[in-house]
Amino acid sequence: MQLGLHALGIGAGARRAVIDAVAVAAEAAGFATLWSGEHVVMVDRASSRYPYSADGRIAVPAEADWLDPLIGLSFAAAATSTIRVATGVLLLPEHNPVVVAKQAASLDVLSGGRLTLGVGVGWSREEFDALGVPFARRAARTEEYVAALRTLWREDVASFTGDFVRFDSIRVYPKPPRPTIPIVFGGNSDSALRRAATLGDGWYGFNLDGVPEVADRLAFLAAQGRDLADLRIAVALRDPQPEDISQLAALGVDELVLVAGPPDDPAVAGEWVSALADRWLPM
Repeated sequence: MQLGLHALGIGAGARRAVIDAVAVAAEAAGFATLWSGEHVVMVDRASSRYPYSADGRIAVPAEADWLDPLIGLSFAAAATSTIRVATGVLLLPEHNPVVVAKQAASLDVLSGGRLTLGVGVGWSREEFDALGVPFARRAARTEEYVAALRTLWREDVASFTGDFVRFDSIRVYPKPPRPTIPIVFGGNSDSALRRAATLGDGWYGFNLDGVPEVADRLAFLAAQGRDLADLRIAVALRDPQPEDISQLAALGVDELVLVAGPPDDPAVAGEWVSALADRWLPM
C-alpha cells in the first residue's frame, strides 16, 4: 500500500517556499501523492454542517489562506518529477466544466500525466450562494459535469447536451497525455459511494473513524456491483496509526493519506516530511 500526503494549500502549506520544500522532500521520501483540497469561500458563521467532523464544524479558520488546488498543485508538480498530484477534492459543481477541463488537462500535460482529479459535490450552502450556483441538485450537476469533462478530454470536436451544460462542436486543448484524467469521487455517504461505483475511477474517503469505518464503507461500495479492483481506493483516517496500514491493505485500500499541516518555516519542512516518512513508510 502506498502513502499520500494531504498537506498543501492551506495556511503554511499555501506558501511557495513551503510547497517547494514539502513536495521535493515527499517525492524523495517515497510518498505516492500530494493532495490538496478546495474551498473558494469560507464564512465566519456557517449554518451548513461540515460532514467530516463530529461537531459539524470545519477545523480550518475562515481567515486562513486557501489556494486554488489546481494552481497550488501546479507549483508542487513543477518542483518534482514523479510524485502524483491530486485534488482532494475539487468542488466540481461550483465551476464551469469547460474551464475545469482545460485547467486540469493543462496541469496534467505540464506534470507529465501525474494528475488525479478528485471531485466532490460540496456541503456549504453559503459557498454556493456566494458563487451564484444553485445548491439544489448539485449531485446531479456533478455527475453531468463529469460526463462533460470526459467528453472534452476524449473528443477533438466535442458536443454535449445536458440539463446544466451544453456545447456544440468545440475544441478544447490541450488533451491529457493519457487517454483521460482519472476522476476520483470524494465523500463518505452512501450517495457518494454510489457515484464512485457507477462513475468513478476511484474513491477518496476523508476523515474516516478508523479501520472499522473503512471496512463498512468498502463493503457498501462493493455491494454496488463494481469490482473494487477496478477502483483506486484512497482513505484518510481521523486518528491514523502505523499498525492500521496492514489492515487497510488487507481490505484493498491502495493509499493511506496522511492529513497534516506543515511547519511555517520552509527550512525545516523537509525534516518534517522525513519524520513522517520515518514513522509511516516501510523500510
